[in-house]
Amino acid sequence: MQTAADAGDAAARLAAVPAGHRVALVDPRFVGHVHALRLGLTDPRFPAAAVPGALTAQPEARGALMRALRRATAAVGAGAPVAGPDADAAPEDRTVPGRIVVALEAEGTAVKRPELGSLTAAVPTDAGARAAAESARDQVDDEAVRLRSAVKAHDGFFTTYGISPYSRYIARWCARRGLTPNQVTTASLITALIAAGAAATGTRGGYVAAGILLLVSFVLDCTDGQLARYSLQYSTMGAWLDATFDRAKEYAYYAGLAIGAVRGGDDVWTLALGAMVLQACRHVVDFSFNEANHDAVANTSPTAALSDKLDSVGWTVWARRMIVLPIGERWAMIAVLTALTTPRVVFYALLVGCSLAACYTTAGRLLRSLTRKARRTDRAARALADLADSGPLAQGVAAVAPGLRGGFTAPVVALLGTLVMIGAALFLPYGSWLTVAAAAVYALLSGLAVARPLKGALDWLVPPFFRAGEYVTILVLAARSDVPHAVPAAFGLVSAVAYHHYDTVYRIRGGTGAPPQWLVRTIGGHEGRTALVAVLAAVLTHTSGFTTALTALAAAVALVVLVESIRFWVSSSAPAVHDEGELA
Repeated sequence: MQTAADAGDAAARLAAVPAGHRVALVDPRFVGHVHALRLGLTDPRFPAAAVPGALTAQPEARGALMRALRRATAAVGAGAPVAGPDADAAPEDRTVPGRIVVALEAEGTAVKRPELGSLTAAVPTDAGARAAAESARDQVDDEAVRLRSAVKAHDGFFTTYGISPYSRYIARWCARRGLTPNQVTTASLITALIAAGAAATGTRGGYVAAGILLLVSFVLDCTDGQLARYSLQYSTMGAWLDATFDRAKEYAYYAGLAIGAVRGGDDVWTLALGAMVLQACRHVVDFSFNEANHDAVANTSPTAALSDKLDSVGWTVWARRMIVLPIGERWAMIAVLTALTTPRVVFYALLVGCSLAACYTTAGRLLRSLTRKARRTDRAARALADLADSGPLAQGVAAVAPGLRGGFTAPVVALLGTLVMIGAALFLPYGSWLTVAAAAVYALLSGLAVARPLKGALDWLVPPFFRAGEYVTILVLAARSDVPHAVPAAFGLVSAVAYHHYDTVYRIRGGTGAPPQWLVRTIGGHEGRTALVAVLAAVLTHTSGFTTALTALAAAVALVVLVESIRFWVSSSAPAVHDEGELA
């Protein structure tokens, strides 16, 4: 920290700071809470940010900052005091930091102004104003505000009342010992994997331990986000780890329960895979709907207005959050049922609960989409196309097809292809080459569905239909094969493919775009993988070779996807983010 004598000296001192460093300007008369300065000057997500009397710029915004500072210096004189002559301006805008903020925004550089709430940040110009600012500062407990702010603004009932009242203090404990959110995220993953291992023992003691450890893992899962908010340690890597580890923990736990059940004489692998497929499809509905409406123009809907009115009635907010069976309620249910019942009961409860939740959320989103008047942007259409995960077969069809017109054509065609594929897998004789023919029809219809930009009101349904078509086909063919260990192999394959789809989502959210096309082509796209599994089922009918082939395919997809994903996220230059995420 250095003290500048005047505006000219401040410009000289900033110019001397190495180019790769963040810089900040704070008016020497600043009065306020330390956490107000922390919010304004240390958040890594924004190139430039400010609170009254203070301004920061990261390396990418330093050029604009220096230009604005030179203009401010020229306007008031290099040796002028920090307060400028603009009597009509707000007090904070008459300081050097305030003048620079105005100049930056006039130039087109976005400056984040964080919400301070009850925190004080002021630049008093006389003794009376200083006394008032100091009094306001002393009346608010800075640390209490910081702890409250560490908790996610919109969370589920169980998380809000059963976890956050104490996990925020764990987050503070971690911050004071120099632990990072990523370390806590990793600890949560390890705990969940140990829980899965305990469930895999198939003993009552193992199930009780698994339930307890799963809840501990969830406490740590809440803590990592609270630590990030408490200490403002946001990062793209952290958001990715948090999101992908959540899925890895839950699905690994499903596998542990299935292994434990088999040891107890009850094969529930089909139920485990069904629960994973249902949950993954629920997520892609969330992702697709949000991306389709991320920047929609004239985004209005009577259904949304009704939802806003219901938000004014407190109990309806919690009821609607619990209906969707968010991660807190879901994991609590899984943990309790694991300890007290059997894996089969756990999976039945998951399938019923998640099905009802999926019906509720999807119905609401359909109503919003049908009643709102909005124009989809090119960015939204691109995101939906990326989420569709079309491979060479569908892309080839889309390239030569003229594209079908009609507002609801794309989702109807995608649904038709999905029904053809799943129906063939379910009802045709197992191993029939007609199922392969159905896969060809599925690829054709998949290409037709994406031949035109996905800008229709219901086009966000296209990626979920494709996910259902691929995942359910793999599940059905593996379950009908009657080959030992085919369903566990299919569980591994769907896990690898689902990771790719989740990775695509978080790349888009991070503003870096979808995975490269070579990756999508290499792993075949959804229609290519579906067709390949259908061919394998026809060629390797009722033989152990089907299990081997599914295992090899799962390993190949996982290897390619994981290597590219890790390479990208480790080397990514994407801006730091903190995604509050979906309740589910």
